[in-house]
Amino acid sequence: MLSSRFVIVSALLMLTVPPAAQAQQQPQQQSQASRIRGTIDSVDGTTLAVTSRDGSHVTLRTPDNLQVSGIVKIALADIKPGAYIGVAAMPQADGSQKALSVHLFPDAMRGTGEGFRPWDLRPNSTMTNATVDQTVESNDGHQLTLKYKGGEKTIIVTPETPIVTYVPDDRSDLKAGAKIIAFVTRNEDGSFTAARISVGKDGLTPPM
Repeated sequence: MLSSRFVIVSALLMLTVPPAAQAQQQPQQQSQASRIRGTIDSVDGTTLAVTSRDGSHVTLRTPDNLQVSGIVKIALADIKPGAYIGVAAMPQADGSQKALSVHLFPDAMRGTGEGFRPWDLRPNSTMTNATVDQTVESNDGHQLTLKYKGGEKTIIVTPETPIVTYVPDDRSDLKAGAKIIAFVTRNEDGSFTAARISVGKDGLTPPM
C-alpha cells in the first residue's frame, strides 16, 4: 500500500512542477524534463512507440523502476470545499479561469505545487493548484473559488469539463491504444526516457 501511494505521489509531483524547475532537478548531462501526451502504438519489452498529440512519432524507453499511475473519471460532486485540486484552464476577460480539466489530488499530495502558473495544455493555458474554498452553481456552470498562498482564483467548471483523480497502476495498462502523459528526458539518439507515466483507464485520455 505504501509503495502504491509513493508511486502516485511521485508521478503527481512531476505533473505539478514547472518544466524549468524539473530541469534544475536533473543532472547537468541530461536535457530538460518535459511532458509527452499521446497514444501508445506498440510495446516492445520496455520500449513504447507513441504517436504524440501533434502527430509525431516518438520512442519512449522505460526503466525497470518505471512509476505508473492510472487516471480515472470522477464526478463534480466529489470536488468539495477543502479538497486540494489542480485546474488546467484558460483565462477569461472577466479575470476568471474556464476549466479545461480538474484533477483531484490524494490527501498525501496536499500543498504540492501550490499556486498559479502557465501550463502547456493549450497556448496561454494556466495551472492552478489550490484548495477549494467555495463551490456554487452559476449561470455558466459551476463556480469554484480556489485559494492558495498569496492569492485566489475563480474557476468556471462547465458540464463538458473532464474531472479526474489518480489510482495505483502498473505496466499492464501500457498497451497499444492507451492514452498517456509521460514525464520524459530526451536522449542523444532522439528517443526519450520516461521515468513516470500516467495512463487513462478504460480508454480515458488524460485531460491535463
